[in-house]
Amino acid sequence: MSEAPRQLTLNLFIYPNGHHEAAWRHPLAARERILDVRYYQSLAQQAEAAKFDAVFFADGLGIGDGIRYASRFHLEPLTLINALAAATEKIGFIATASTSFYDPYTLARLFGATDHWSGGRIGWNIVTSSLKSAAGNYGLTRHPSHAERYERAHEFVQAVTRLWDSWEDEAFVNDASTGLFADTDRIHAANFTGKHLRVQGALNLPRSPQGRPVYVQAGSSEDGRQFAAQYAEAIFTAHQTLESAQSFYRDVKQRAAQWGRNPAHIKILPGLSPFIGSTEAEARALQREFDELIQTDFSLLQLKNQLGLDIDLRGQDLDAPFPRHLIPHSADQQEHSRFQLVLDIVDREKPTLRQLIERLAGARGHFVLAGTPEQIADHIETWFTQGAADGINVMPPWLPGGLEVFTREVVPILQRRGLFRQDYSGDTLRDHLGLPRPPSLFASEQQQAA
Repeated sequence: MSEAPRQLTLNLFIYPNGHHEAAWRHPLAARERILDVRYYQSLAQQAEAAKFDAVFFADGLGIGDGIRYASRFHLEPLTLINALAAATEKIGFIATASTSFYDPYTLARLFGATDHWSGGRIGWNIVTSSLKSAAGNYGLTRHPSHAERYERAHEFVQAVTRLWDSWEDEAFVNDASTGLFADTDRIHAANFTGKHLRVQGALNLPRSPQGRPVYVQAGSSEDGRQFAAQYAEAIFTAHQTLESAQSFYRDVKQRAAQWGRNPAHIKILPGLSPFIGSTEAEARALQREFDELIQTDFSLLQLKNQLGLDIDLRGQDLDAPFPRHLIPHSADQQEHSRFQLVLDIVDREKPTLRQLIERLAGARGHFVLAGTPEQIADHIETWFTQGAADGINVMPPWLPGGLEVFTREVVPILQRRGLFRQDYSGDTLRDHLGLPRPPSLFASEQQQAA
């Protein structure tokens, strides 16, 4: 019996007005609705009608430097996706939560309950929080170092996994005729002790429909790749060239195999922010409309943060070649997820400073493509079939129109080509992604001991 053809994953990444940094200023943006839950429910419903796998919300635990110039605040994602799950039936939801500032028991309860409420449609985007101001917001006198954050993250995932698995699947009996509500022989204390974390457990909630929420990760540093290879089931990543995406894809899949994991059970999803027009010229004209609304001070601040620089770029000539000599080579810079990507653009394309900030304005280093629906579909198919992606993290430049045109014009092309589903074949996010439901660690340990 032949295997079913490999299917593309499509994930919708929602920023309030869209991913172009000036989207909130454009007449097409719904800026008056960004605090209206019905707006986000309608976006999720559009994505579900197009049979997307999931909707993703990023998060930040402090006010970003550029709030003066852009709508870059974050609504608390887990609260929001509960409201969205109630307004949908099949589509999955991925919420970001920090291993640096949550504690495992609280996070396990919140995500576990949400996976129950939604019928098994939840994923956890695991982050360590690089925003330095977050530390003060959570009572710390200093922001933990990159190494410390990843060290805690490893412990955190191990602890929360033991909490989600602390009830075996058969532990929740709920049998009125026998009077047995829970089989306590199948409920286990997590008993996790690490350098940074101690968790007794068990969780006060039965195992969720998926066993555990789907583990998602987005780091591209050396530590991030190792972490993703060990734990992640979906990976969000940014690449400017097919070759870069292919290299990342091979590297992470090989690392996963070294951990004894099935590489097919890790879905790598590069970001794509598409400007779509009936002609390429029309699409490029639309992109120029957004680029003309860029506020240079904000763009330079974003670039400074992406490069991890301590200098003020506002004194540089925008139309001179980018001042490459200002970028130092240090371990601190390498920790920034966009550092190498930006450096590669500078070295490969030799842009002016203005050209560089316009290049990055569309989606913070993710691939921006202006073209016809067929050209957008061609790009997605090439990356999917040439070993660069298992799917795409769709990042509309503006909302809601950028999503509407993608679902109306691009998705049907992908469906006609046999790359993307016509309908859902399962109910959970794991079903959509083709991921197995993991057995409880404790059940597995008991089977091995028997």
